[in-house]
Parts: sequence; structure tokens; C-alpha cells
Amino acid sequence: MPFDFKKEFKELYQPKTMPGIVSVPPVIYAAVRGEGDPNEDGGAYKNAVGVLYGILYTIKMSGKGGHSIDGYYDFVVPPLEGFWDQGSGGFDPLHKELFKWISVIRLPEFVTDEVFEWAKAEAARKKKLDCYVAAERIAVDEGLCVQCLHIGCYDNEPKTVAEMDKFITDNGYVNDFSETRLHHEIYLGDPRKTAPEKLKTVIRHPIRLL
Repeated sequence: MPFDFKKEFKELYQPKTMPGIVSVPPVIYAAVRGEGDPNEDGGAYKNAVGVLYGILYTIKMSGKGGHSIDGYYDFVVPPLEGFWDQGSGGFDPLHKELFKWISVIRLPEFVTDEVFEWAKAEAARKKKLDCYVAAERIAVDEGLCVQCLHIGCYDNEPKTVAEMDKFITDNGYVNDFSETRLHHEIYLGDPRKTAPEKLKTVIRHPIRLL
């Protein structure tokens, strides 16, 4: 059976609909950085998502194309994730034009820098991804966080964030946003196929003791 990160790391991908504390280990991602409204047709965000999936599926299907990767194992492509910032430490989905974002998908540990560069070039060649060069292989060490499963459309996230903030205060913590510790979302539903009120999104915020 293909390795499924969502099933193997349930504490990271299957939280409850109430806030809880989690210690997140370092994770390696394929990433593309950008800014602006993610809903813009043909915009930078949607192009970034296409690049990321192009790279991940190139890696997943590498064996069928005759390319051997040391330590390779079959895997389910992990969900799309995003780190979001508006420069103030807050998060207001009603002002999407202010977003700076890092769109990411988790990489299996066998994906070295060399493998990643091969996958970028191969995806660009086969899938005509003109902006593939913008993709990076990055490590993110989130550490101590509070997270919660948000069910519903993205614009209603402030209600869930408010519940997280109350939980943080009630338990003696404070938010710990910085240039490297950001609002984090993990998308468990496809907005193209799922009704907005049924979308599932993991929301995660960095915290520290008061």
C-alpha cells in the first residue's frame, strides 16, 4: 500500500473541531512563494499550486518513466498546505490582496536536493511549467502550536481562529507569530469538488508560554 502521510501522522492531519496543542517536528516541503489574492484567475497562487503538483507527481511516477531514485517508496501525494502572512501577525481572509504566502506540499524524506532539482526540470519539460524555477525545497520547524479543524468556507475562518485564541489565553500561552512562524493551513478538501460549507481545513498557529 502507498505510504499515506495523513494516516501515518494523524496528530498533524486529523485534529478535532476544537483547539488542541501539538508539537510539530521539522518537515521538508516543496514550496513556491508569492503574494496577492489566491483566487485570481490565472494568478500567481494558482500557477504555484500547478507547479507543486507537477513536481510531486513527477516524483511519484518516476519509476514508470525509468528514473531510479534511491530509497524510493510509493506514496499518496500529501495535501496542499499554505503559510500565510499579512505583515501584522494577524489573518484577515477578507483582504486577500494583502496576502504574502508560501504554498507547499510535503515531500517524502528520500527527496534530496538532487532529486528535487531533477523533478523540477522533468516537470518543466513534460508539463510545460514555465515558472518551475521558482520552486524550492525547504525545511520548516514549527515546534509548539495550537491547531483546530475548521469546517466551512475559508472566509469564515476568523470564527475558528477566535476559538483558538481563547484556548491559547485560557491555557497560559500566547501567539508567537514571526517572519518564520506563520498562520498555517492544510487543505483536506478540494474546493473545485466540495461545497464551501463542507470544506475541511486544518488551521495551525505557533504559540509559546506566557
